[in-house]
Amino acid sequence: MRTALEIVLWLSAGLIVWTQLGYAAALALLARVLAPAGPERDARHRRSPDRGGAHQVPASTPTSLLPLSLIVAAHDEERVIAAKVQNALALDYPRELLELIVACDGCSDQTAARAREAGADLVLELPRGGKIRAQDAAVERARGEIVAFSDANALWEADAARALTGAFADPRVGYACGQVRFVRAIEDRPAEAQGAANQEGIYWRYELGVRALESRLCSITAGNGAIYATRRDRYIVVDPIMGHDLSLPFKMVKRGLRAVYVPTARASEKMVPTLIGEFARKRRMMSHTWPIVLRGGMLAPRGYPPGYALMIFSHRLLRYCTPALHALALAANVALLLLGAGPLYVVTFDLQIALLLAAALAGPLPIRPLLIARYYVLTVASPAAGLWDWLRHGTSPAWEAAEGTR
Repeated sequence: MRTALEIVLWLSAGLIVWTQLGYAAALALLARVLAPAGPERDARHRRSPDRGGAHQVPASTPTSLLPLSLIVAAHDEERVIAAKVQNALALDYPRELLELIVACDGCSDQTAARAREAGADLVLELPRGGKIRAQDAAVERARGEIVAFSDANALWEADAARALTGAFADPRVGYACGQVRFVRAIEDRPAEAQGAANQEGIYWRYELGVRALESRLCSITAGNGAIYATRRDRYIVVDPIMGHDLSLPFKMVKRGLRAVYVPTARASEKMVPTLIGEFARKRRMMSHTWPIVLRGGMLAPRGYPPGYALMIFSHRLLRYCTPALHALALAANVALLLLGAGPLYVVTFDLQIALLLAAALAGPLPIRPLLIARYYVLTVASPAAGLWDWLRHGTSPAWEAAEGTR
C-alpha cells in the first residue's frame, strides 16, 4: 500500500514538473542540439530577428506579397470596432491586396454601422451563431489567397500583416500565428484597487518562449485569436464550440502541413485586469477546450509525427490534467502521513500546503510572490472548472468580451 502511494505521489509530482518546466527545458536543449545557431545555419536560413526562436523561411523564398483578407468577428463591439478598422487599414500592406471583412455576429448595437463608416470593405450582418460561424461566413466571401483573423480589441503593428503572410512563402506552412502582447487595462493603480492584479504577463512570456521552440523544431500546439492566418484553400471548418486557437494547429499537422509561430507579427490587446477575471476567462476557454481534447481529434495519434505527438502530450494533455495530478499528489501525501511515513513526506506535504496558503494570502496581501502563487493555483484550477461546466450544461458557441478588455 505504501509503495503504491509513493508511486502515485512521485509520478504525479514528476508529471507536473515535466509539463510546467521540464518540457520547456527539453525543447531548449533539443533546439540547441538539432538546430544550432551559427554561420552554417544562417547561410541556409534567414532567421527572424526576434529573440527566442522563430519560424525560419528559406533564404531563396520570394518576397512578393499575397492577396490577404483580414477577418474580424465581432459581437457588440461598437466601442472599439472603428479603431480596429482604422488600425487594419493603416497596415503596411498594399491596399489593393488587402481586404477587410467585419463579420457581425448577432450584434444588437452600432457595430456594423461604425465598421462601415470607418471604411471596412465588407460588413456582414449575421444571426447570432458564435465566433466560428461568423468567421466561416466571412471566409466564404473572402477573395484573398490568405485569410487572417483578429479580434476587435486587438491592434496590429504596422508590419504585422507582412510578417504573418511571409510565412506562407514556405509551401509547407498551412497556419501561422503571430505574437500578442498583453497591456494593462488599468494604468497606475495599485494591486489592491484591482482586486489582486492579473499576472498573465509573466506566464504569457514563458508560453511564447515555449511556442517559439515548438515552431523551430516542428509545429506549434496552439495559437491565439488576436493574430493568425491560414491559406484560404486550406481553411478547416470546425465545430462552432471548438475554437481555432487549439483546433487548427494540430489539424494542419494531421494534413501534412506545418503550424508556425511568427513573433515578428505583433499585436496587442488589453489584459483582464484582475486574477478573478482571468480565472473566469480561462474557465470559459477550457469549456471550449475539453470538447476538442476529448472528441475533436486531438487525442487521435493518426497523422502526428512522433515528436509532435510528444508535444501534444506534454504541452496540452498533461497541462490540462494538472488539476487531477495536484489532487492525486496531495491525497497520496496525506495517506502516506497517516501511515506514518518519514520526514520527507512531511516536507512534501508542507510544500503543497504552502502553495495553497500563499495563494490564499494574495487577497489581503497582494505582493508579487503571493500573486504569482495565486495566479498559478487559479490557472491550474481552470481546466477542472471548465470541464465541470462543459459536462454539466455544455458549451455555447456564443461568446462575450472578457471583463476590462475593451
